[in-house]
Amino acid sequence: MQVADDVQRRIEEGEISARLPSERSFAEEYGAAYTTVRHAMAILRERGLIVTVHGRGTFVKPPASRSPQP
Repeated sequence: MQVADDVQRRIEEGEISARLPSERSFAEEYGAAYTTVRHAMAILRERGLIVTVHGRGTFVKPPASRSPQP
């Protein structure tokens, strides 16, 4: 959850605005297990902040296309 919250903060502050680094890169950056980062990315997809395109990568959704958070 901490990784997901921090990546969300970075997206909202504009630090990450297009393509996200690979999950393995995030794992190294955060000193977390790869599976932890995969779970964090799933949380961000559920929050409507990112979209993963098979074979292309994971991208930040434009603000206008993000689903509202409860």
